[in-house]
Amino acid sequence: MGETDEKTDRIRPRRFHETPGLEDWRVVGEGACAAFRTGTFAAGAAFVAELAELVDGEGEEPDVDLRPDGVLVRLITVTDAYYGLTERHLELARRISALARARGLTADPSAAGTVQVTLDALVVADVLPFWRALLGYENRAGSDEDLIDPRRRGAPFSFQRMDEPRGGRNRIHVDVWVPYDEAEARIAAAVAAGGRIVNDADAPSNVVLADPEGNEACVGVAGPPQ
Repeated sequence: MGETDEKTDRIRPRRFHETPGLEDWRVVGEGACAAFRTGTFAAGAAFVAELAELVDGEGEEPDVDLRPDGVLVRLITVTDAYYGLTERHLELARRISALARARGLTADPSAAGTVQVTLDALVVADVLPFWRALLGYENRAGSDEDLIDPRRRGAPFSFQRMDEPRGGRNRIHVDVWVPYDEAEARIAAAVAAGGRIVNDADAPSNVVLADPEGNEACVGVAGPPQ
């Protein structure tokens, strides 16, 4: 094998969060995200045009979601072998933030977030192919228990094995990935709206909640800084 390119070295979410200069960004379930408030669609489109010039030739363009009042930028490597963040994303995130500041745009880290659907299955290998065909999804790199939208628009699906059928509990639940500094407020809001905490043994990384009828959901954070 040749020498490893340090810019493509894989990194964990905590490494990203603890890197100076990335205060605009939050790692959630689907990579590092930054939301910039533009005020108008035209201002957002102009920012995206400059962003395209900035990353041209980088070989790994970000996902960009342009809306009437803002732009969401997501950084993630998606290949057959890897799904996640690399050293390259650290410098790219800094450059994107610098571009936003030059245009007078304000970042709103609280706007980052993703939703994942999780299914419990007795035999994952029997169930997953159905959902892959139905959704038009693909297996996530390195996993035979996770599906992703190849267009990176729909919510990812994850499958977790259970030892026996469960009575009185839902077998499909939603995982809500939020910025590490938003989790406490989101959980409090859900509880205030009639929910309850079912299990917080893995907090702050994962907290299981339930609605008034017992349907479960999880609030997760990725790599909170120490």
